[in-house]
Amino acid sequence: MSVYLGTYGKVELQRQFDGTDLQSIINPSDVNAGSKRFSFDFEHGQLLSGDQIEITSTDGSALDFIASYTDTSVKKFIHVDELDGIRLYDSFANAVNGGTANAIALATPANDIPIRVKVENASRRLLTQCTSYELNTERETVDTTALSEEFRSRISTLMSGSGQMSCFWEYTGNTADELSNYLLELQLRTRVGSQFKARFYIKTSGHNPGGIAANDNDEIWYEFSGVLTSCAVQFSPSNAVQIVANFVTTGAIQIRMALETPDKLLQENSDDILLEQGTTDALLLESV
Repeated sequence: MSVYLGTYGKVELQRQFDGTDLQSIINPSDVNAGSKRFSFDFEHGQLLSGDQIEITSTDGSALDFIASYTDTSVKKFIHVDELDGIRLYDSFANAVNGGTANAIALATPANDIPIRVKVENASRRLLTQCTSYELNTERETVDTTALSEEFRSRISTLMSGSGQMSCFWEYTGNTADELSNYLLELQLRTRVGSQFKARFYIKTSGHNPGGIAANDNDEIWYEFSGVLTSCAVQFSPSNAVQIVANFVTTGAIQIRMALETPDKLLQENSDDILLEQGTTDALLLESV
């Protein structure tokens, strides 16, 4: 009998809005083309660095505040500075790093542009510095005992879930992954909610105490959507700063298994066909 140690688990998060749009207007005075920076009216903390947002003009006009851009909608990653100024980027890593070097060039628009903003993140990213997680599932029951019965009868009804994640706090580091400081920022989103999608891995590829070669790349995980209910910071002298985030699930809880390595759909030159949400997400074939 093989024994699996918890040191090979991992947590993947996918950023989400609760479906609420942010409505605003981009004025010519909101755009600083020289610094590749613009702003519009939104509450502080609602958009976070690393979010992938879709900006759409609501009157059908072109988003000409982006240099040489003639379409009515654009989807980019963003960096939000301390004054709520926004820069646009083509990748998550560049958006987290910020700066003007890799930012999308802007231009002063000719007129006011009414816009609608949605977060459209489709990529899951590894949560860095995660030390432990807990996921609890509970099924409610209804008492159906009749007066004439001698033993109590029950039927099962709805399921719910809750749990927590613990991480060492980090706000800089490997920008290809989701930094743990994101949990603190996510908890403070008031208008658009603190929702996320998650995968909690029990078995990861390459960890195989059973020794059967065919099982090396098998992966087993819980998949669910949730919302943060509390986020605590543990700070004391000489100890590592830690975050403990509590959550409840908001939909189905599934245990999933990947027992075969998916094949990538390639172009004629053998390059990956990439999805639009990022520079490293490849289109996969469905195994039959």
